[in-house]
Amino acid sequence: MNVQNTVESKLKSAFEAEMLRVENESHMHAVPPNSETHFKVTLVSGVFDGVMKVKRHQMIYKVLADELAGPVHALALHLYTPEEWAESGQAAPGSPNCMGGSKGDDVMAAKLKQGACS
Repeated sequence: MNVQNTVESKLKSAFEAEMLRVENESHMHAVPPNSETHFKVTLVSGVFDGVMKVKRHQMIYKVLADELAGPVHALALHLYTPEEWAESGQAAPGSPNCMGGSKGDDVMAAKLKQGACS
């Protein structure tokens, strides 16, 4: 199972999601092609009712602890209650383009030459 599928599976099992979208955004960052290191998660669940945003993030981090300790470098989390999701227009914000990370690093420069990030 690839990393994205694992993330999706774990989140589906842990939360009663009305909507779950896991997007691999690794291609937007200074990583080798076909990486699975950067993900955007949009999750709508009644489980988040009455839960502050920081606590929601902590709940996700707990479920994905193994992935965060291993292959996953970054998660962009957009976590909503059903009411918040409806108020948002049912759209999570877009993600910014890669800012280049460690462009001065020789290893990163080699990755950039591979077309991972411009």
